[in-house]
Amino acid sequence: MSNPSNINLLISNDDGIFALGVRTLANTLAQVGYNITVVCPDRERSATGHGLTLHRPIRAEIVEDFFNPNITAWSCSGTPSDCVKLALSTLVDSRPDFIVSGINQGSNLGTDVLYSGTVSAAMEGIIEGIPSIALSLASFSSRQFQPGADFAGRLIQQLQEHPLPDQTLLNVNIPPVAADAIAGVVLTRQGLRRYIENFEKRLDPRGKSYYWLAGELVTEVEQPNHIHLPDHIPTDVQAIRQNYITLTPLQYNLTDVASFEYLQTNKWLDW
Repeated sequence: MSNPSNINLLISNDDGIFALGVRTLANTLAQVGYNITVVCPDRERSATGHGLTLHRPIRAEIVEDFFNPNITAWSCSGTPSDCVKLALSTLVDSRPDFIVSGINQGSNLGTDVLYSGTVSAAMEGIIEGIPSIALSLASFSSRQFQPGADFAGRLIQQLQEHPLPDQTLLNVNIPPVAADAIAGVVLTRQGLRRYIENFEKRLDPRGKSYYWLAGELVTEVEQPNHIHLPDHIPTDVQAIRQNYITLTPLQYNLTDVASFEYLQTNKWLDW
């Protein structure tokens, strides 16, 4: 196994530079001995997906006295994806061996990954050919980030010994329980999450209307089949309910193989 001092980690998130989750993660991994650079948004940028800042400047400032003194930390005015792009192109001297995003406050399960800034920051890593991990604590109220940070350290060690295939992102969700209550680690397929969504209409002080997105999670949703994986493999949505750490490999290639074969077979492209 490689010496941690020879391994460079880039850490980002979407909860912002001063979030407890990223501080717990970065400080824990720094104590192991990794070389760490943190580049995070200067404020919460949840649910920004893979958005980029194109029409205004991006600013970055050094952050002092918040992280372990061996960590170099930057606050960035852009999105999570901006943070990773800026870090790779400008802020880090050596190419990271791993990019780790999180630990997010709140789960990123099933179809939530399409909106997640946490997952998008990690996805930016695999687009650049860097092994990447997205970490989320499956609660909006729990502050138990330490089990997830400890697991991240063990996972990185495993990935050093058994590297991922190219262009694979590991999406990790941690149950919001004490370490001794975690049922284990399970490999999962991506599930489905649905919400009852509502845009609440309000009035500002000038009497102009605006809308505030609200919603309620639908807990009982039939999980979809997967074209390549058997049904007995649980989805991340199912496994997190049983207090398992879920490990879901993701990729940025969204090509639908079944539909491609259907269109090809039915000769839709004949002119």
